[in-house]
Amino acid sequence: MDRLRQEKVQRFEEFVDQRLKPDLVRAITERDKVFEQQKIFSDLRKNIENLEKNSVTSLRTLVNLGSEVYMQADVPDTQRIFVDVGLGFHVEFTWSEALNFITLREEKLARQIEEYTHLIASIKAQIKLVCEGIRELLQLPAERSVKLQGPIF
Repeated sequence: MDRLRQEKVQRFEEFVDQRLKPDLVRAITERDKVFEQQKIFSDLRKNIENLEKNSVTSLRTLVNLGSEVYMQADVPDTQRIFVDVGLGFHVEFTWSEALNFITLREEKLARQIEEYTHLIASIKAQIKLVCEGIRELLQLPAERSVKLQGPIF
């Protein structure tokens, strides 16, 4: 194989290893963070709905103070709750206001998940395209898809 072709293959491999794969890992990590936020809001929705369904007016709970140290807390009035809206801000909501906010936030998170999923698919397609280019430069035969000739069983 001539030297020029070998250099091209090496540059393509470096592009995949140093650019596309880290981008893919970063996109997957970001999407996983959004999935975690989605679960937190889903759990909060379920808790509020349970409070409403059971007509809970007061509550006794354990609060995590940090480093897995818990303290018992009494909540005399559960009609209002504080919700973390981002950037370290917490807003006091009634149950219905909180459910409305959660609905809006869940819609936004679903859009973000979809965007990250499209980005991940795009990066995977780029990796596959570059690998196909490397295969052509190396003049390797194309991978054939396996076709079944009849029933397996």
